[in-house]
Amino acid sequence: MARAIAFLTQSLMVNKALHLRIVVFLSLLWLIKPINAAEPLTLAVASNFNLAMQHLVTEYEAMHKTPLQVSFASSGKLYAQIVNGAPFDIFLSADQTKPQALIDRQLAVASSRFTYAYGSLALWSAKPELVDSQGQVLHSNTYIKLAFANPKLAPYGVAAMDVLAQLGLLVATQQRWVQGENISQTYQFVATQNADLGFVALSQIMYKGQLSSGSAWVVPTTLYAPIKQDALILNRSAHKAIASEFMAFLQSPEALAILQNFGYQQGAEQ
Repeated sequence: MARAIAFLTQSLMVNKALHLRIVVFLSLLWLIKPINAAEPLTLAVASNFNLAMQHLVTEYEAMHKTPLQVSFASSGKLYAQIVNGAPFDIFLSADQTKPQALIDRQLAVASSRFTYAYGSLALWSAKPELVDSQGQVLHSNTYIKLAFANPKLAPYGVAAMDVLAQLGLLVATQQRWVQGENISQTYQFVATQNADLGFVALSQIMYKGQLSSGSAWVVPTTLYAPIKQDALILNRSAHKAIASEFMAFLQSPEALAILQNFGYQQGAEQ
């Protein structure tokens, strides 16, 4: 009996030691697991860049281990979220003003800022023959509603106002205006024909030089100020090294090819 009790006691001590070793081993595995496996890099991205960004995410995640989590909205709305503490790592704006404002507020890494793309504006209709190649439809009575993004929030809305001003049509078309909160909503207004035509981002309607549907006029860049789209890393990011890796990818030949397919040009201005 004494031998049996001694054997059981020894077995319990061995099992306890083994259990402790297993707990320690699993704890070490938890500590050394890559941070990006649990915490994806978070990006705040202007709505006009939606389709191109989806392709960039696919390409980047195929090349790197870091997953990307993307939130799309107007540049103005994303800027407000960042100012109010939204936990983004990177901001891809549709302009230069808001990134500079974040730098001025000491909310972003100034040295990380660069122009990742130059956007293009198009007048588009879901109806195949409504928009002519010179945009003369704007001077006609063949449409009822003209959509564009809110210029207070979206740079593409500012560009649309520039075009109407240059053509002397601000007053003449005002009763026909329909404003989207961002360029994605503006596109939806036209795609669903709730608006006959509208100013959208070229990237939303063309891929590899081919119009996806309807009819369009690619607005000459002489009619609006250049749409320089800047990106930068935010100060509150806890993953700046990984964020820098993505920023380098955004300037790579692979990324440039994707941008060009959607009608963007790549910039390198500070």
